[in-house]
Amino acid sequence: MNESFKAYLQQAKSRADSALTRYVGNFDSPYTANNTSHYLARLQQAIEYSLINGGKRIRPMLVYAVANAINSETSDSNADKVACAVEMIHAYSLIHDDLPAMDDDDLRRGQPTCHNAFDEATAILAGDALQTRAIELLTELEDCPSKTQLALIKILTAAAGQQGMVGGQLIDLNAVDQTIDLDHLETIHRLKTGALIRAAAAMGATLANASPQQLQAIDRYAEAIGLAFQVQDDILDIESDTATLGKTQGADQALNKPTYPALLGLEGAKNKAQQLHQQALNALTELDDSADSLRELSSYIISRQH
Repeated sequence: MNESFKAYLQQAKSRADSALTRYVGNFDSPYTANNTSHYLARLQQAIEYSLINGGKRIRPMLVYAVANAINSETSDSNADKVACAVEMIHAYSLIHDDLPAMDDDDLRRGQPTCHNAFDEATAILAGDALQTRAIELLTELEDCPSKTQLALIKILTAAAGQQGMVGGQLIDLNAVDQTIDLDHLETIHRLKTGALIRAAAAMGATLANASPQQLQAIDRYAEAIGLAFQVQDDILDIESDTATLGKTQGADQALNKPTYPALLGLEGAKNKAQQLHQQALNALTELDDSADSLRELSSYIISRQH
């Protein structure tokens, strides 16, 4: 990773972190009785614990980079809100993914998972609150046509629902201890991980008024990096360690979950990541130098160590 992209990545992360702090929302309400405020304060703490503390912010960066590649004059404020909406859905999914009924994980981003730091009910509700806040935030865009706002909401909800992330999680849970083929595995990850990454890219493009041809190119790119992200995750589950990952190393193997290295071998999985990276670059051939950050991001995804 070159130094200029490293600086860009850090800048995008700082921008997203700042925006998340601004837009996380709260429980201020004239209907809240004084003797109940401490319950809501605890829920607010759980939300902020899971949303603001840590994370690579790949999805917000995608929103920023795509919007800039399509139209450099895209509203910064609206891009921030769109980026935050996607990251809120991602954070909610991680909270629920870690629950005892799901993957039953103890660590996330180097810290106890939300249900361990608080309790299971609070974690579930924190995820619920993040999900609804994400949609609310998309209604707060300024000087944005209602047609565009509705398109953004549709993209995000479709990616997060049963035809995307939720459906992928269900198939993933049912694949534990099962022998599946590569098509089955890719279906899981196109839905569970890839759908939200594609949504982030599509939302950045939609906000920037991309043409149909640009939308198609961006979607092909995002589909490739979405799968590449999961392939690299599977590789790191074998090659990295808990301290570096910020989550339990070897967790997939311990649960006997199907992975790319399990199906393709470790070298085969690395070759698959490189192939997906090339597909991502090929998708961007019609875009000029303004898309260089997207090209660098694809390289980063398959070379990252956590």
